[in-house]
Amino acid sequence: MTERIAFIGGGNMASAIISGLVRNGMRAEQMDVVDPFADAHDRLKRDFGLLAHAEAGPFLNTASIVLWAVKPQSFKEAALAVAPHSKGALHLSVAAGVRSDSIAAWLDNGRVIRTMPNTPALIGKGITALYARPEVTDVDRRHAEKIIATTGEFLWLDTERQLDAVTAISGSGPAYMFYFMEAMTAAGAEMGLTKEQAYQLAVATFIGAGELARASQEPPEILRQRVTSKGGTTYAAITSMEDQGIKALFMTAMHAAQQRAKELGDEFGAS
Repeated sequence: MTERIAFIGGGNMASAIISGLVRNGMRAEQMDVVDPFADAHDRLKRDFGLLAHAEAGPFLNTASIVLWAVKPQSFKEAALAVAPHSKGALHLSVAAGVRSDSIAAWLDNGRVIRTMPNTPALIGKGITALYARPEVTDVDRRHAEKIIATTGEFLWLDTERQLDAVTAISGSGPAYMFYFMEAMTAAGAEMGLTKEQAYQLAVATFIGAGELARASQEPPEILRQRVTSKGGTTYAAITSMEDQGIKALFMTAMHAAQQRAKELGDEFGAS
């Protein structure tokens, strides 16, 4: 990419994107970072050769893309400081919960794309959903795709409210996987394996099952049934989970995550 990018916030998600851009040939001189914390400055300098700024300033005028990776509760204050220096930029937000109407109002700029990434972006294996406001051009969309593609897969949404569902499924989703890995590891240790052995088996099983699902044209119900011989060991486990309503409880949990995502949008909206 030849564009100049400014990152507002230099934490894990910003670092994941910076790392992906660097791997794809972008130079440190093409990027600016604004972050108030000295430890972030040290890390960005050490890892990427980037000189970060403690606060916004006229240097942001040269950025054609501004990427927002700040905490939701800090967004408004940061946006008001950046707004005078970013009138002509495309704004790309990875901040959870902060709606595009609020971002556009604070920045006085409607060229805003909201995204919901997830933590596997840190190793280039993420999945990110994007929503573009009407003011965003096709060229803007292509720029956003180039940036997000450095962290993994992406998909576009038709409505912004779908981002709350994305948050519940893939944004929070890695934590669900780790939660099940915890349970599998603990159960394996109870059954006589070492924790290390059980964890290795759990991680490899999640990775293998995911890759099998990706490679297959069949829905997960069919893939599950093919492993579940009636009267067998898998059947015993699935039946136990069905008897306890695990699937329904899991779906209820994701609806709770979706509701909390909506509440965050209400909480951190424009005022």
